[in-house]
Amino acid sequence: MGKFEQRKRTIYALMCDELYVPMKVKEIAILLDIPKTMRGELQEVLDALLAEGKIEVSKKGKYAKARRHVVTGVFESNARGFGFVRPDDGGEDIFIGKDDRGGAVHGDTVKVRITASPEGKRREGTITEILAHGKTHVVGTYEASKTFGFVVPDNARFGQDIFVAQEHSMGAVAGHKVVVELTEFGGDGKKPEGRVVEILGHINDPGTDILSIAKDFELPIEFPEKVLNQALRVAKPVSEADMAGRLDLRGVQMVTIDGEDAKDLDDAVSLVMEGENYRLGVHIADVSNYVQERSALDTEALERGTSVYLVDRVIPMLPHTLSNGICSLNAGEDRLALSCIMLINKKGEVIDYQIAETVINVDARMSYTSVNKILALGDEEETARYETLVPMFRRMEELAALLRSKRKKRGSIDFDFPETKVILDETGFPTEIRPYERNVATDLIEDFMLIANETVAEDNFWQELPFVYRTHEEPDPDRIKKLAAFIHNFGYNLHTDGDEMHPKELQKLLEKVADTPQEALISRLTLRSMKQAKYTVDCTGHFGLAAKYYCHFTSPIRRYPDLQIHRLIKERLRGRMDESRKEHYEKILPEVAKQSSERERRAEEAERETVKLKKVQYMTRHIGETFTGVISSVTAWGMYVELPDTIEGMVHVTALKDDFYHFVEDSCELVGEVSGKSYKLGQTVEVVVANTDELMRTIDFELVHDFKFL
Repeated sequence: MGKFEQRKRTIYALMCDELYVPMKVKEIAILLDIPKTMRGELQEVLDALLAEGKIEVSKKGKYAKARRHVVTGVFESNARGFGFVRPDDGGEDIFIGKDDRGGAVHGDTVKVRITASPEGKRREGTITEILAHGKTHVVGTYEASKTFGFVVPDNARFGQDIFVAQEHSMGAVAGHKVVVELTEFGGDGKKPEGRVVEILGHINDPGTDILSIAKDFELPIEFPEKVLNQALRVAKPVSEADMAGRLDLRGVQMVTIDGEDAKDLDDAVSLVMEGENYRLGVHIADVSNYVQERSALDTEALERGTSVYLVDRVIPMLPHTLSNGICSLNAGEDRLALSCIMLINKKGEVIDYQIAETVINVDARMSYTSVNKILALGDEEETARYETLVPMFRRMEELAALLRSKRKKRGSIDFDFPETKVILDETGFPTEIRPYERNVATDLIEDFMLIANETVAEDNFWQELPFVYRTHEEPDPDRIKKLAAFIHNFGYNLHTDGDEMHPKELQKLLEKVADTPQEALISRLTLRSMKQAKYTVDCTGHFGLAAKYYCHFTSPIRRYPDLQIHRLIKERLRGRMDESRKEHYEKILPEVAKQSSERERRAEEAERETVKLKKVQYMTRHIGETFTGVISSVTAWGMYVELPDTIEGMVHVTALKDDFYHFVEDSCELVGEVSGKSYKLGQTVEVVVANTDELMRTIDFELVHDFKFL
């Protein structure tokens, strides 16, 4: 072994000693009695250990053993150049500076050398190797010059324009939205290069904007012909043979309750009284009867993972022949179902249940609006129209209240953030944006689906058979500590048992801040302190719902885990879950759970981006107009103002002309240096729409008294 390697070992052994504290180069040299003439060699040794990821250095120049040498994960870029690596092991994200990206672009799988682990703060690192490029195709706007073209990516996180040689442009002209395949990823000052593989349409063509987002998220738009043909073959009317051996519920009064524009009706509900108890039936379309495991339909459904609901279209998990046809529980038609029929007492407890393959025939296709008119508004015309169903609706309202009360008592957390409803004209332009209204009917269906999901999950847990659960882990203790420290400034407290947190504590907090100026911010911070729900094969409970057992059983038309669960239940009901089938499912279900979780996140991000885009487009026609809003968040760079229609914009701190404003973190407010004037959470302000940026999907506001229209 050479002297250099020996010195490396010596230095590393020193830093591994439990008594070692972080030191600067000079301090290490003194400790090891290294003369000044050899300090340059000591620095070389330290640099080598840093490069190997064995040690790290703080911003103050102190060296210590790295908490982790090298981490592998996915790089997520920010439009401003820096980014974060999300580790594969699920640990905290690692900050990557603009100059430490190592040529990585958004979505790349990379190796990161940890360079700093400041106590109580996010780790920092340098990307040392790109293991795989996450993006091979990029969506953007084509711009042309005389001899070549380039594509400006829609996703600002990609960071660079892409050079396109004229012969690789497919005849695209300026303003075309295109998909470009990357042939060179650039780096070291060189631009990425690519070739146009698809022209989506002109930037001004209706629907091109949403199609571009769908393509950017690599959402599959069209179904392969093989899949469409198979859907046509299996979508046969329900026959006597199909119904053989099933529990016949066609004589039971039941309805579907959905939005007016819903076409894939996958759940029906029924309710009768048995003495003082409620017999609730949740009847779910038996999609697994038509989508067989390993078929072309099944492979495509697993790849998609979920239906995606964009503002102007639905990208379904299954072809419409199934989702809007034979699998949809259309009124007056015989349909195959998987039913969870529960006997529930006056305390909201399930005291008996049956899960069975059934055949049903829905009495009426109801809408949320119609049921709300009957139950909440007492509409005489609507009540008379559905006279035979009204008694059942009233029983349903009663039972739903019992179930909701029981969930609340155990600590279920309800984040009541309004969803956005976007109304488009025939050209795809947003004409109205408003909060999506919850009412007694939407809540009622949610309550019934939740209890069915819990019942099915608990039933399977005690069977000790392979399954896919919907789980939500307890919040990270460090995040809860930060939340507790923050809310303490507003006079609120969180009680924890060591590192453990009961959801009831968060529920109490949200109840305390309800209708206060701090509600929006504290609710959002509470949500951010929690982990994402996901699909797993282990039943670890659902923190947010305060449920020991939970799964997704009620939407097999639009969610793959539900479809998979139906197969598992039917295997057991039919007595086929032998050891070989158990082994089969134990082998495939972890990947099913992982894939479904990833596809769900992709769908949510795509849906969110389309709504953001339409909000920006809507406000573009309102530049210079005045609105009244509430300060929903305050940061060092400005304050966010939310309007009653859910649109949110930023008042940049540089746009506050009357003073120099400082951000006070403890009280979360901007305070004027001279005037002492402050802007706080929950404060009502008048703003003018100053600017919008469709590419960045941002809206800039200015306060009315600061605004000057140029």
